[in-house]
Amino acid sequence: MADVGDVFKALADPTRRHILDELAERDDQTLFEICARLGTKHQFTSSRQAVSQHLELLEAAGLVRTRREGRYKFHTLDTRPLAQIAERWIRDKPQENP
Repeated sequence: MADVGDVFKALADPTRRHILDELAERDDQTLFEICARLGTKHQFTSSRQAVSQHLELLEAAGLVRTRREGRYKFHTLDTRPLAQIAERWIRDKPQENP
């Protein structure tokens, strides 16, 4: 599992957050599909290489999983690192008696 700092670093960039938004909306996307959706919905003009580098950082942070099918690489959102962060600081507080 990636370091919590890696997760925060990955989330700090707006382009990476948009990529995660797109994967949250629809998993199992190729680089080409992600680039097309970013261009259409967010008017991003980033190169495929730039988006690929963002995806690599997201994968290193544990926020994206990949699988290969032939020559295609599919990307899927993995929210487990976010859950671990939430669990670290969000706890059930004991109820106070009136």
